[in-house]
Amino acid sequence: MLDREEYIEQAYFFRTLGERLPENIPIQDLLAQIRDEVLSTTKLPLALDFMLSELNHTGAVGGAMARLQHYFTPFQTYLMQEAENDRGRFDMRIAIAVLRFEAEFLAESPTPQGLFLYQFETLCRNRLSYDQGLQAIAKDPLYESHWRDWIMHVRHKIGVIDFADLVYVSSEHYVTRQRSHQKEEEHKRPILFGEKEGKIALANRQKNPLFLFSALQRHLRYPAVPRPERKDSTSEVLHKLVRQVERLEVRVKLVEDEHREGTFDLSKFYKKPSG
Repeated sequence: MLDREEYIEQAYFFRTLGERLPENIPIQDLLAQIRDEVLSTTKLPLALDFMLSELNHTGAVGGAMARLQHYFTPFQTYLMQEAENDRGRFDMRIAIAVLRFEAEFLAESPTPQGLFLYQFETLCRNRLSYDQGLQAIAKDPLYESHWRDWIMHVRHKIGVIDFADLVYVSSEHYVTRQRSHQKEEEHKRPILFGEKEGKIALANRQKNPLFLFSALQRHLRYPAVPRPERKDSTSEVLHKLVRQVERLEVRVKLVEDEHREGTFDLSKFYKKPSG
């Protein structure tokens, strides 16, 4: 894990990058600008220098992040590489927003439960690869060995076992219910989630996993994954309507002229020869 100030500066970097991308400024210039703005007492300026150098050579940021494994996590690298993938549909602005909120979460009092559910929801909402995504998630430095083992277990079972069931059987609520039913067999897997998470997971079995994430965010204040903003197309619709009305007016005028004169004179639409 990095120091708290590193995550604060990462969050500032991703937020500023996301805000300035729509201004059509080359990303090389954006990295150079933000490099001068972040704290020089952190390692981020050095990382940005390396990213800028790699970007000038390869034209991609994800490759540079992959070579900075001591600073950027595999999940951060995976998101950026997916956003830069020409064949993918993962928007760069969404990737940057996800990375920003993750850095803000890590700068406060992060928990492995909150981080994992945030990262897994990112895979679900953006239809990213569970196989590659969960492999990257398992390598995050916040997770201890039992968490990494469970994440790899989820990777193998996802699509076969309901995700809410996977959370439920790894919760304290599951153990409590087993004891209440006089089932004292040993719980082989470690307890990763609390009583409340288990109850919410039990209530969301056989449902869309997004309902589970939403309930956890409402009741336990877990971080929510940013979603793409809906564009306001009002101005575009108005421009289209204006053009259609103008074309209709021209057609109506032509019909009126033909009806009034009895003949339709095309000569006035002829273009005079040049020269």
